[in-house]
Amino acid sequence: MIKIILATSNHHKLEEINEINKNPNIIFDVINGNFNPDETGKTFKENALIKAQEAAKIMKTFCLADDSGLCVDALEGQPGIYSARYAATQKEKIEKILNELKSVPYDYRTAHFTCSMALVDKNGNPVHFEEGKVFGYIDDTPKGSNGFGYDPIFFLPEYNQTIAQLPVNIKNNISHRANALKPMLKWIEENILN
Repeated sequence: MIKIILATSNHHKLEEINEINKNPNIIFDVINGNFNPDETGKTFKENALIKAQEAAKIMKTFCLADDSGLCVDALEGQPGIYSARYAATQKEKIEKILNELKSVPYDYRTAHFTCSMALVDKNGNPVHFEEGKVFGYIDDTPKGSNGFGYDPIFFLPEYNQTIAQLPVNIKNNISHRANALKPMLKWIEENILN
């Protein structure tokens, strides 16, 4: 059995990861208190590693971090690594993107969510990285109440819904975080548990 600390104080993220993790021998927990290291990296991967290493300094055990964001093709990949800091509130972030895309036809509103994950050992040494993506379009109005962040405007043609309209169990199976976490869990099972 292994206990891995998530480099976050966000219990919502813990719930989502526990929904995806089906292995009873891998236990996840979060850091108590406010955990908010400076994300000075230039990529999702660099920011994930910064968070994982900061968590390892505090917790002295295996730590897993992810850095995620929305990349809109018509905005040259923005907001990207600045997704969480694109505007003051989530409502304003969504409004900002919709305003920037106002004159862009639907076919050119392609986008993807990226999630980079970094696993470090108790000394902060990088052990393994994974990346997951999910592809879709930016809708013209927010729809749905499930999910968080940019989910209400991220439209998935294959489901004919935004991510925020999907049932949680489907979202947790197809999300960018799931697409990074599933191979990460497999790697942990094969290389740390065995």
